[in-house]
Amino acid sequence: MTDDQTVSAAKAGDTDAWHALYVAHAGRLLLWLRARQPVDCAVSADDVASETWLVAARRVHHFHGTSDQFAGWLFGIGRKVSANQSRRGALRVTAALDGHEVEEPGRVPIDPQEAVSGLDWVRSELARLPRRERDVLACTEVIGLDVAATAHALGMTSVAVRVSRHRALKRLRARLVAAPDVEPHRAPAPTPRYSPELS
Repeated sequence: MTDDQTVSAAKAGDTDAWHALYVAHAGRLLLWLRARQPVDCAVSADDVASETWLVAARRVHHFHGTSDQFAGWLFGIGRKVSANQSRRGALRVTAALDGHEVEEPGRVPIDPQEAVSGLDWVRSELARLPRRERDVLACTEVIGLDVAATAHALGMTSVAVRVSRHRALKRLRARLVAAPDVEPHRAPAPTPRYSPELS
């Protein structure tokens, strides 16, 4: 596999190339890590993302491919860093005081009048999915990774990604039909990005 110009430059220490990779993937990585719901709230998704980029910078010479394929490799590192943090955090599990969610800097609050019922439904239904299916949906539907990048990120085969995605969406559709109190416009929207591999 041949590196593209951006990856080659990043390997050579070019800061502009690293900036391009960061701009392309940092936001999606952070969103995905937040969706994974870490056990220990003392370790934020931002901390995991920062460590992920540090590991990527140390190991970039082991990666070969394009800047698009870099996403799957980076997310795979993020998954491993997150798992390591969770194992360490299991010894000191902490929770937000009084059951309130920890406020993250820069986070825009959601208008409860517009979204609370839909978000509550989505969160509760996603939480009921098996972890693998939830992670696949986070990659494909929320982050917009294709099948190959999702497989790399989660350490799965492409076939397993397609099967898990199909099963997860089937479960969610069945539960949506069985929940008449959920308004259709509040139901989860499909991903705006179409990838033939997901069909």
